[in-house]
Amino acid sequence: MVSLQPPVCEFGLPAIDFDLPGVDGKQWTLASCAGEKGLLVMFICNHCPYVKSVLDRIVRDTAELRELGINSVAIMSNDPNEYQEDSFENMRRISEQNGFSFPYLFDETQQVAQAYGAVCTPDFFGYHADLQLQYRGRLDESRKTAASADVRRDLFEAMKQVAETGAGPKEQIASMGCSIKWID
Repeated sequence: MVSLQPPVCEFGLPAIDFDLPGVDGKQWTLASCAGEKGLLVMFICNHCPYVKSVLDRIVRDTAELRELGINSVAIMSNDPNEYQEDSFENMRRISEQNGFSFPYLFDETQQVAQAYGAVCTPDFFGYHADLQLQYRGRLDESRKTAASADVRRDLFEAMKQVAETGAGPKEQIASMGCSIKWID
């Protein structure tokens, strides 16, 4: 398992459209996911210890962001043939068990992850109302184990700022996680 950090935020980079199946049986596009004040695009998976350690915080923060007009979407781009835990059925199970209030989508061809430049799980892309990138950083200081409950909520605070001002913070700390499992 390779641990990677994504590059820093390229402010103003436009969100890339997609059309992917969700575990809810619907097809989802960028437009159908976007919120009034922005969108958080998260590349996650089921087996990664970095994701597992913060899944409850992702669920909490996305619910609170929705109240601020920021919708969220999670995309799983790993090769499920190599990582059975990342299968579509397991995606559905994880979504139900954790009470995901956001679409959980399967990027079977990995084209969406490639287009976004996603490199790891979790990898967070926060967009303002006009769907231009304002945040590409970590959830909080958690790694393979969750940080203490009282740490700064980097992602939530950044996206709250985006909802209120349309601009993300200039100082951002990159996320860290397992590399996306690319199809050979």
